[in-house]
Amino acid sequence: MPKFSIKAKWIIVGVLLPVTVIAVYLFFFSGKYVSSGMNSNQIFSILSAGIAFTGIAAGFVEEMVFRGVILNLLKEKWNIKVAVLIPSVLFGLVHIIGMDFSIISSLLVLIAGTMVGIMFSMVAIESGSVWNSGIVHSLWNILIIGGGLSISEKADEYSVMTYVLDSKDFVFTGGEFGIESSIIALLGYVIVTLAAICMIKKKAKV
Repeated sequence: MPKFSIKAKWIIVGVLLPVTVIAVYLFFFSGKYVSSGMNSNQIFSILSAGIAFTGIAAGFVEEMVFRGVILNLLKEKWNIKVAVLIPSVLFGLVHIIGMDFSIISSLLVLIAGTMVGIMFSMVAIESGSVWNSGIVHSLWNILIIGGGLSISEKADEYSVMTYVLDSKDFVFTGGEFGIESSIIALLGYVIVTLAAICMIKKKAKV
């Protein structure tokens, strides 16, 4: 178990990243809101599961495995570049395995999954603890796929509300995987990654 160390800036980033991605879609992409018609008990069940399992459990477990165990083992055996890249590519592949995606959607998921994996790695390295990448990962899951508001090409029966996009362009919709593999999300991953790298380089000069 890695040392418990949480930095406020990564909690802020963890909230701002998904909120910004959502805001871009709601303000700059036309669409319509579609309610799933859930009753209060169903809403409570969906949201609590989204927070506890999709968000916290999945987010932290994946970070402990990919950025905790695998990254550190590879860093000891090879170097930090290999240690960041390999688990990031594996992270992308894991989200394709068992899914009946088209070639284009699979490629989008692999690219986005690898990039977000690199982002989580940079957060963990900069902060010195996988707990911070776990927070960023969990908050992303809760706000983007936690069952509250879904943004997609079609209504999501497992979300309380869906913002159904008029656009069918896979670059913006993310294809079959959804907006997590869209160019909008990808830009967010890149920006946070570059910010973390700048912080790491700044520390190295001190």
